[in-house]
Amino acid sequence: MSDLKLGLMLGYWTGQGPQPGEQIAAAQAAEDCGFDSVWTAESYGSDAFTPLAWLGSHTSRIKLSTGLVQLSARTPAATAMTALTLDRLSGGRLQLGLGVSGPQVVEGWYGVPFPKPLARTREYVQICRDIWRREGPVTSDGEHYPLPYPGGTGLGKPLKANCHPLRPEIPVFLGAEGPKNVALACEIADGWLPIFFHVENAPAVYADALATAKPGFEVACPVTVVVDDDVQAAIDWVKLTMAFYIGGMGAKDKNFHLDVVSRFGFEEAAHKVQDLFLAGDRDGAVKAVPDELCDGIALCGPIERIAERLELWRQSPVTTLLLGGVQDPAVMKQLADLV
Repeated sequence: MSDLKLGLMLGYWTGQGPQPGEQIAAAQAAEDCGFDSVWTAESYGSDAFTPLAWLGSHTSRIKLSTGLVQLSARTPAATAMTALTLDRLSGGRLQLGLGVSGPQVVEGWYGVPFPKPLARTREYVQICRDIWRREGPVTSDGEHYPLPYPGGTGLGKPLKANCHPLRPEIPVFLGAEGPKNVALACEIADGWLPIFFHVENAPAVYADALATAKPGFEVACPVTVVVDDDVQAAIDWVKLTMAFYIGGMGAKDKNFHLDVVSRFGFEEAAHKVQDLFLAGDRDGAVKAVPDELCDGIALCGPIERIAERLELWRQSPVTTLLLGGVQDPAVMKQLADLV
């Protein structure tokens, strides 16, 4: 049984909805309530680092975390530079969450190839760590991110960061859904960021991979919170997001989110959701999302029921609940008191 920590998952900033000032207030409230971390995300709009820097300038203790930064958006050196800069400016509060995203975004938005995500991730993390350790000029003979670049002018030379990192080791979390990716996170990272974790069914799915993790390995899991006396209404709210991820966040024959939901025991329902979504029946897709799926990956209902459901999370491998959908300081305080 684990002692749970709480994080505030702010996710994407789209320029609509909560404005920067509102996000600052939420981050400050989370810090005041004793939350361990605040998390930002990126997909194909706002980046993750800039809002995090904004939040960091208005807080003093809460850890600043990316959940997550996409590998294909930046070279390893660019990510390492941004991370060491933000870590130093914030007094050592950065946690770097990294992920490969999917082929639709990687090839369609960034215009770079998607293949061999595990090998690319391994190289990427190693280069970042070599830069932060600043033990000498950085080189890499990897297939994906060779340093110096072979060919070109022939003038490339190994370099050492001219900014001294505050810490030689910045915590790295890997976003992963498939068992091989989770095993890689356990091998080379400090923590794992699952996109979904069904509190009743997921522990058995990932047991073998997590058994290889070193002591102190973190599992920071996004969990949508919907406080409502009407439990069904709360679950229905979660269904809106799940229908989009299962049906629309990926290609018909390559949707990692559908795959992970299938591993949790909802394969038939997941394919039905996808079929309805891709056919244009969004309402039907939402209704087809199983209640049991949503209830297992989120915290739904009145506070008393959420308190009961939290006991399942305490018994799971999850170490930090990244609470999404929570902006009200009073609700944050209630949840902090429960944990």
